[in-house]
Amino acid sequence: MKKTIVIFALVLTALAGRAALPEPDLIAQIHFAGAQKISAEKNFSSFTNEFCSAEALALRSQVADKLAPWLAGWLQAKLGVTVPDGAAKLRPLLDDLQKSEWFLEARAAADGKPEVAVAIKLEAGRAQVWQSNLKPFFGSATFNQSGRWLIFDSATGNLGSSVAQKISAPPAGWLTVDVNWPRLARWYPKLHELGLPETQFTVTAPDANLHVDGKFFFPENLPLNLADWQLPTNVIHAPFNSFTAVRGFASWLKSQEWAQVFQITPTPDQAFIWALSGMPFQTFLAVPVPDSAEALTQAYARLQPVFDPAKTAAHFMSPFNLSETNGEVTLAGVPFAAPFLQAVNKPGGQFLLAGAFENSPVGRPPPAELFQRLAAKNLVFYHWEITAEREPMLLNLGQLGLMLTQHRQLDGESAAFKWVAKITPTLGTTVTEVTKNAPDQMTFTRSAPGGFTAFELLALVNWIDAPNFPGWDLKVPPRPQRIRRPNPNAPVARPPPAPAPAH
Repeated sequence: MKKTIVIFALVLTALAGRAALPEPDLIAQIHFAGAQKISAEKNFSSFTNEFCSAEALALRSQVADKLAPWLAGWLQAKLGVTVPDGAAKLRPLLDDLQKSEWFLEARAAADGKPEVAVAIKLEAGRAQVWQSNLKPFFGSATFNQSGRWLIFDSATGNLGSSVAQKISAPPAGWLTVDVNWPRLARWYPKLHELGLPETQFTVTAPDANLHVDGKFFFPENLPLNLADWQLPTNVIHAPFNSFTAVRGFASWLKSQEWAQVFQITPTPDQAFIWALSGMPFQTFLAVPVPDSAEALTQAYARLQPVFDPAKTAAHFMSPFNLSETNGEVTLAGVPFAAPFLQAVNKPGGQFLLAGAFENSPVGRPPPAELFQRLAAKNLVFYHWEITAEREPMLLNLGQLGLMLTQHRQLDGESAAFKWVAKITPTLGTTVTEVTKNAPDQMTFTRSAPGGFTAFELLALVNWIDAPNFPGWDLKVPPRPQRIRRPNPNAPVARPPPAPAPAH
């Protein structure tokens, strides 16, 4: 599931450009316009429904309820303080952070410790609550008032002065974020596992869609091989409700420990994923390879240990039978689906084709607009989908995958499930593009009614619904072994005769 978090974070973060280089002491800068201001936008019902509906409010409350005790424990451990009822003190502040407009700035101070400042626009009386509830955590904190704005600084007050200057001219967008993930990981080491670069993005709503734009700043030049696209035109066909193309990832894939068990040689450097309209399990993956037959042989050899029934009882709901016949690897025993991996050798090229269900007969070719978008210079990633159609299909596929791998499925009665069911019908076309614009930078753009893709929504709700949120442990506890009851009619075992005494 950690890799899902990585994919979700990379695709979600569409970023905004800037002229200056990343600031060396910056940890994070965030501006949020607040739910009250966003919900006032009458012409933007999709996101208002997503963030301010009854289902959204229930989910927001649940998230805050889970986040408050975790944050209270983390702060006490990092700051070396003991705060009785720490979670209860932080919980009402999380509600204010959802509703109100605020700025946050965090920087690494000269002594190496982080300093945090927040300027938040509060209703009358709430400023006093913030002061009394934060003071036990931050004994040396300073609090200042500027009109309706409360300015909190965890340390000297210098950073608070910097944040106060932003109040007079807030950004026009709904959300502006600049996060240096590697520096933040010094205080939250689990972020190292994601390997994210410094990230900056802005969210605006100039029309009926949310627009997310920006950049990733990598610590070193990216070894990307942006070879010409090898689109599997002989196996992909319309109508589909989702299409993804990505290239240049071979060097990254080689470095990932989790992927070593699946590696084939040479390592694929392009991938295409699409889903047909109709059947929920007709989602396919194609990767170009020089020799599809050899690649299939290698893949089968790598997959055999993964599905060895003698070794995988702790990983799968039941044993599955992996077999190779006539250029195809199949996995038998999977309910509702028929997973396969095929060697494809067509005039358009050779590929490994994987799917959860049999491909339909070839229909209409892909639309010409798709080829035009892939022709964009230095394009690394392209994704298009009809999110309202894709989400229910992906939810079915995801629930099946979680069940088969003994992970916790999303509860149909949970606040997270009800929220995603509420907003899905309002979500239209989502388009995301990632382009390499410098040796160590990537530019992101997205246009989407709700800001998220179907995959991101699925990952988000499963994460929120995890019992250990903000952790992500969905693993189901091992089933206890059945205890065999004694048979009252069975003969009673008698002890062996004692040995004869020695002479």
